[in-house]
Amino acid sequence: MSGNPYIYILVMAGVTYLIRMLPLTLIRRPITSRFIKSFLYYVPYVTLSVMTFPAILTGTASPWSGLGAFVTAIALSCLNRGLIFTSLAASASVFILELIIL
Repeated sequence: MSGNPYIYILVMAGVTYLIRMLPLTLIRRPITSRFIKSFLYYVPYVTLSVMTFPAILTGTASPWSGLGAFVTAIALSCLNRGLIFTSLAASASVFILELIIL
């Protein structure tokens, strides 16, 4: 990455400001469309999922252990287990799979 880092910071600040300012200035009336309300309701969940899923697969030494942890977490969440138990079980599955794979 070459160039002036201050220009990059300035561009990022401008984009961040525009993303936050434009909806406030362009949308004056309350949103009445059920589709748009539904879409905006799920945006934070989708964004979190899109940022988290690649990190699950690449955060371990092997993508297979990350996938095993993901499957473990999904299975335990479908069984209505708590967050602490699910995260500990997913971490344990990564540890066990790393021992087996490596």
